[in-house]
Amino acid sequence: MSSADVPSPFGPRWSRWIGRFLARVVWNTEVVGREHVPASGPVLLAANHTGIVDGPILLGVAPRPAHVLVKEEMFVGPVGWVLRRAGQISVDRDGGRAALSAALGVLRRGGVVGIFPEGNRGRGDASNARAGIAWLALNGHAPVVPVAVLGTRRTGESVNRLPGLRRRLTVEFGAPIVVERTGAATGREALVTANDAIRTALADLVTHASRRSGLALPTDEPLRERLD
Repeated sequence: MSSADVPSPFGPRWSRWIGRFLARVVWNTEVVGREHVPASGPVLLAANHTGIVDGPILLGVAPRPAHVLVKEEMFVGPVGWVLRRAGQISVDRDGGRAALSAALGVLRRGGVVGIFPEGNRGRGDASNARAGIAWLALNGHAPVVPVAVLGTRRTGESVNRLPGLRRRLTVEFGAPIVVERTGAATGREALVTANDAIRTALADLVTHASRRSGLALPTDEPLRERLD
């Protein structure tokens, strides 16, 4: 992996102000637990995913500049131009190997990577998680901070719909967890164990944040329903 494959750290430094404007001015976002994000060193932010603005909101309220993994379909037109210059990471449909390599480079230089382990926008309950974040945590030696994002989509709304002006949103950062490979575990076993630990921590945080804030998760999953 060459240094050219790793996004510049300067993009998130200015683009987070766009996210902050969206979070604070366009929408009314409550932020809880920012102190859980380590002030230095590599960090993974693992967030649940329900709506199209989850990425910008996460970028805007995180206490440190972050490179967020975004599906490649978003990297077109004016939006794609902004995403590239903002230092965000494109994820392709073929497993995202290039994206994982770029994200690992960010972690190795002590940066922050945001990722949605569920992969697609849906209910956001973290009932499933792809193994990419576990691989990054193990190989990048990075703590994982679970992040609950609530309110960006309501039941019946399209996953591509923008929330109404000044809608109340909540982002809650949980306590970081550290996953490591023990000497007796194979690489596969370590990956499965780490992924289960991350998914459970995220699911528990989402449940807690929903009860605390009163913001319910959507009960539908439009992308899956469209395929059924």
